[in-house]
Amino acid sequence: MNDYISGIHHHGAHQGEYVTHHDHPVTIDAVHGARILDSRGYPTVRVSLELDDGRTVTGDAPAGASTGAHEAVELRDGGSAFGGRDVTQALHLIDTDISGLLTGRSWSAIGQIDAALAELDGTTGYRRLGANSVVATSIAASRALAHAADLPLWQWIAEITGSTPRMPVPHFNVLNGGAHAANELDFQEFMIAPVNAGSMADAVRIGADVYHALAALVRDRFGSLGLGDEGGFAPSIAAPEEALDLLVDAIRTAGYEPGVDQVAIALDPAANEFSQGDGSYRVLNDSLDRDGLVDYYRHLIDTYPIRSIEDGFAEDDHEGFRRMQAALGDRIQIVGDDLYVTDPQRIRDGGEQQLTNAALIKPNQIGTVSQTLGAIATAKSIGMASMVSHRSGETTDTFIADLVVGTGTGQIKSGAPGRGERVAKYNRLTEIAEQHPELPYGLI
Repeated sequence: MNDYISGIHHHGAHQGEYVTHHDHPVTIDAVHGARILDSRGYPTVRVSLELDDGRTVTGDAPAGASTGAHEAVELRDGGSAFGGRDVTQALHLIDTDISGLLTGRSWSAIGQIDAALAELDGTTGYRRLGANSVVATSIAASRALAHAADLPLWQWIAEITGSTPRMPVPHFNVLNGGAHAANELDFQEFMIAPVNAGSMADAVRIGADVYHALAALVRDRFGSLGLGDEGGFAPSIAAPEEALDLLVDAIRTAGYEPGVDQVAIALDPAANEFSQGDGSYRVLNDSLDRDGLVDYYRHLIDTYPIRSIEDGFAEDDHEGFRRMQAALGDRIQIVGDDLYVTDPQRIRDGGEQQLTNAALIKPNQIGTVSQTLGAIATAKSIGMASMVSHRSGETTDTFIADLVVGTGTGQIKSGAPGRGERVAKYNRLTEIAEQHPELPYGLI
């Protein structure tokens, strides 16, 4: 039904062509960029495409706080406005260069549009146009092509990639630390994952139940309910074990069973933030070498129902990842985020080096939808799992919900089941599930 025509390489050299045998071309009459605020109150980019049939579609660019060194590059103004994070230059380039490229011609495939954007930019990592400009344009263009094909976005994604769609297990980030919170907790994210929920509606209900039970526990024990960037609570704790004990208590208080095959726990330590740069890591004011950190993770998964650990080592510490994968990869999912930055070639290299058994997928890390689909396809081709993810600076754009259903990766993280920009994704997933009860739920 579908053909993946060419390889997809780092930051846009070749985007690949995702096409069907029945193309539905779209003509773009106008392109507009707008400044909107993300969930942290900083500017980001919204791109609107006016189509020749009168329809307008949009795409928003999220932004990360804990970003990898190898990510595609946002275009920010610098200066005093918004702490240097304004996007005036990006908006100008959308309204001039990108508009001039896209308007007045027929486009038949997302790979065609994305390749043209990469050529227009002409740099590694979209340094000229800005990855924020490009990803918002690519998301909007995907919606335009899905509209032209008269398909829901998730179904269009499934068709152009030849994927079997499914509803994902949500990984709710309910306790925050690291770069996402003001407490002393070294690890960045503590998530719950209702792996055996049976349906999307049940999964969201379980997530909300545990979140509210956790709120009561945090209020009782710490007296306040401060939140991190992604809607998780950020109590005044420092030890990962304290956070994990809170999660286990909250799961039980909500009436569920903690377990790797029930309501499981997932971690994102984001080890870049506590790496000491020499292969050692500072956790709880204790300096651990690589083997010491692997042993610490082993202790945690021996003690708590942990199914997944993301970025357990710093982004360039390949030896650390290799040791963790060798020691623990048969027991848990080991996810590369900053390690891979949604780059197909980096994912392939990681598979060959046996660094992890899963990759995190964030469209704005790599720049275009085509490259994102290429990253998922690459992971699948080498036996790696994929988890689709939001960013800490989010908008109400729900593209990643359709992306995870359409590609059938089976797992997503989009923050806590609270805060509108996080809940928007879960609500979109619930909507898709209600409209298509035939779609299976759960991990692949």
